[in-house]
Amino acid sequence: MKRRVVITGIGAVTPLGVGARTLHERWAAAEVGISDGAGRCEFFEPSEHLTVKEARRLDRFSQLALTAAAEALAQAGWDDGPPSAFDPLRVGCVVATGIGGQLTLESQLDVLRERGPKMVSPLGIPMYMPNAAVAAVSMKYHLQGQAYGVVSACAGGAHAVGSALRMIQYGDADAAVAGGSESTLTPFAFASFGAMQALSPTGISRPFDARRDGFVMGEGAGILVLEEAEAAKARGATILGEVAGYGSTADAHHLTAPEPSGRPAARAIELALEDAGLSPDEIDYVNAHGTSTPLNDAAETAALKRALGEEQAKRIPVSSTKSTIGHLLGAAGAVEAVATVETLRTRIIPPTLGYEVPDPELDLDYVPGEARPLILSNGHPPAAISNSFAFGGHNVTLVIRGADS
Repeated sequence: MKRRVVITGIGAVTPLGVGARTLHERWAAAEVGISDGAGRCEFFEPSEHLTVKEARRLDRFSQLALTAAAEALAQAGWDDGPPSAFDPLRVGCVVATGIGGQLTLESQLDVLRERGPKMVSPLGIPMYMPNAAVAAVSMKYHLQGQAYGVVSACAGGAHAVGSALRMIQYGDADAAVAGGSESTLTPFAFASFGAMQALSPTGISRPFDARRDGFVMGEGAGILVLEEAEAAKARGATILGEVAGYGSTADAHHLTAPEPSGRPAARAIELALEDAGLSPDEIDYVNAHGTSTPLNDAAETAALKRALGEEQAKRIPVSSTKSTIGHLLGAAGAVEAVATVETLRTRIIPPTLGYEVPDPELDLDYVPGEARPLILSNGHPPAAISNSFAFGGHNVTLVIRGADS
């Protein structure tokens, strides 16, 4: 029998600020963290959150992960690592990234070209490697269970949460720290995404709007602390919500374009609902992948209609975090899961910013203009789905339930 998995801590660093509540409150207030065509964490100063050693020896994506983890673990009561209720050998850690330490890679390649191989840093590979963030988090907090990174592009953060969920559900761990982190606002990344015409030339993220013209790249991190429900209750933890379901599929269609019918993505949604034991009419909110690209937004709308039923899909409010902070790539799914937890906790649905000109082909309720109250469908704790769809055709849906009170 599967064990229930609850959320006891959440943390985030995004272009809206440090903190999960800051993310939700500023998004709900219709503030935009995007400037000059990117979602930069301009306020983030590593020395304010990390030790001197951590600031010097970690790439920015790992620094962001540690900072988000510090918030999540403090909220869970894990400031110095797992509480006595948990054996550290049974506490997992999964942290995703899409690319890894791109800042380190590009800077060290410059050193190699300009100053020669003897001047390259011995920390170049340890700082660049995609598992550097999960290694940093697990070492700092003495998490000795399964620990690994997930690399599945923009679905990575959601895959990490789903992988941690499965660890606990099936008894491979009793608790886990999971999420994603990314910092790739580099010349190469901008040039490469620009060359494939994936980025918005206007620098505006407006998911589902008829004028959408590409995504806006951002940076940040999101981390969640997950615990087996009975163990969390026994130690008196404050429960923020529950990761109730997880579904994942692959388009097997194209390296960068989504499968246009939305069928494989719809199946990920269906699998997550089945895992949670919920029907479409029990879903109160959708945190969309909503990238602001012509193909993705159309395919996601089609997937929601397939999975939920057309009329039910039109009833459920849908909004995109990317409209305020941009696309955080490998961190996106985790940050959006954090935002979804806060949406269910506060009962406030933030809007899809920039949505002003409806596309006649996209006809769901995309929560335009301003935040609105979350209306519960059945009087029970609210439930939401959070979608993540990625280059390579990776599809992930998480079902998140709110706390009982």
